[in-house]
Amino acid sequence: MAVRLDALDRKILSALQLDAGQSLDEIAREVGSSKTPVWNRIRKMREAGIIGQQTVLLDAEALGLEACFFVLIRTSEHEADWQEKFLRVLRARPEVMEAHRLAGDIDYILKVRVANARAYDSFYQALISEVKIHNVTALLSMEEIKSTTMLPI
Repeated sequence: MAVRLDALDRKILSALQLDAGQSLDEIAREVGSSKTPVWNRIRKMREAGIIGQQTVLLDAEALGLEACFFVLIRTSEHEADWQEKFLRVLRARPEVMEAHRLAGDIDYILKVRVANARAYDSFYQALISEVKIHNVTALLSMEEIKSTTMLPI
């Protein structure tokens, strides 16, 4: 269920999406309000589940994780036991940045971040040894054109 947000709430959320490390004073100044109302709105949005975990964004390439693969998975297994095991395996793999279950010919797509093709192969070998998969196609991203965590609010 969507929560009603007014213009000030949206300004606050935009400021937080841009830089959650800002002080309350900076956010209040940016959105044209004072500190206490901004804090109260942030608290209410946290309680409502609109604002979740706060974290930092790291530069993957600066950390040596230069290869980004999109992994397309087709499976002939659709039983609950297989799905539970598959999800458990994905959650345990730090290389998996995102995982989506899809409609259509492809069952799942993964975003996998690793150092290089050899590291991807190690990930792939571990994955297929842990869970039965019908078909895997890996697509290497040659260039990241756009990547954002900001929602269009």
